[in-house]
Amino acid sequence: MNVGDTLAPLEIPVTRTLIVAGAIASRDYQDVHHDAELARAKGSPDIFMNILTTNGLVGRYITDRLGPYAVLRKVAIRLGAPNYPGDTMTLSGTVTALNGNTAEIRVTGANGIGHHVTGTVTVTLGAEEVPA
Repeated sequence: MNVGDTLAPLEIPVTRTLIVAGAIASRDYQDVHHDAELARAKGSPDIFMNILTTNGLVGRYITDRLGPYAVLRKVAIRLGAPNYPGDTMTLSGTVTALNGNTAEIRVTGANGIGHHVTGTVTVTLGAEEVPA
């Protein structure tokens, strides 16, 4: 692994089930994450994904790409364009720093209307598992 290396992208279909299940799993019962009618009444065209679901998907992206010995040390994200049902979010990452077996990876998740998530993930790999 070298600074500047990119991780293979991951496409995630944004389904109504994913949005609602993520909200329930993270105990986020705000109506904008499960009730389309109430979401529209509040000015949104539909329900949308919560930040905790996005955070989990970013973590999954990194560990799926770096393997079972990857340990997330820090995930710092910022939301942008909402993830609505029927869209696809494509996660991508670039290694921005290395310190021994610890890497910092810049992550972006884009959907049909823009960048849904941007941020950085700090991850440590077992010394024997650092990809060449």
